[in-house]
Amino acid sequence: MSRALPKYNKRRVAIIGGAAAVALSGAVIAGSALAGTPSKGSANNARTLAASPGTITCQDVASKLPAIPASAQAEVTRNLTLLQTQIQEANNRLQSTVGQGGPNFVNNAILGPLKDKRVATINRIATAIGRTAAKPTGLDALAPCTLNAGGANAGANSGNANKGNAKGNANKGNANAGNANKGNVNAGNAGSGASAAGTISCPDVASKLPAIPASAQAEVTRNLTLLQTQIQEANNRLQSTVGQGGPNFVQNAILGPLADKRKSTIDRIAIAIGRTSAKPTGLDSLAACTLTK
Repeated sequence: MSRALPKYNKRRVAIIGGAAAVALSGAVIAGSALAGTPSKGSANNARTLAASPGTITCQDVASKLPAIPASAQAEVTRNLTLLQTQIQEANNRLQSTVGQGGPNFVNNAILGPLKDKRVATINRIATAIGRTAAKPTGLDALAPCTLNAGGANAGANSGNANKGNAKGNANKGNANAGNANKGNVNAGNAGSGASAAGTISCPDVASKLPAIPASAQAEVTRNLTLLQTQIQEANNRLQSTVGQGGPNFVQNAILGPLADKRKSTIDRIAIAIGRTSAKPTGLDSLAACTLTK
């Protein structure tokens, strides 16, 4: 038979139960308060985004060029690639100098020097064309660049207002594709230097092209730049896989896939020219590359 609890025991049970309820409620309230508190990391991220210096955007040059004589194609392509490298370098400096200098720092230390470099590079393009055709005029107006503040997409720095990576842009992830070769479009020079692994060299394509119609210039330039990027990537893989595989590893894993990529890219160049002019033939013979020890 159960016995009734003494009165003082009942009071104790009631007090303990109430205290537990209060403690539990307090824990819930505290937990809710913590959940609603923004983290320091979030605040720091917000400040980082707010402090973005923006990006430098320049006018496109490739789309403003006339038909380029075959004899000038390599030099024009090299300098179009250099224009992209200059923009990328200016954007890198913009990011690394946030907060430095006074209100005119960006204009005096970055945009001004960039314009001077672009004037010289654009003049070399016009001179190259002018050796065997009418020299284009008025291109100097394309030299000045602007700062788009507020964290515009850095990927848009393709030398034009998002006509983008299509126009001589070495920045399909690779503004330095031509720069790795010190701007040399000769495909055979695209290697990263002699080493124990050797260097991959490919036939030059730009010098084998006919006169390029102005309407095809942007696409041709983009694909010529891509050819350089492909060689550079193959050379990088060659260096990073030294000692791997058997005697046919380089041929099967690097040179073979490179030839396939080059064939597709060269076909796109021929098709672009063929839309408004005679389509060049026989360029597929330039796809195969060799390993030079």
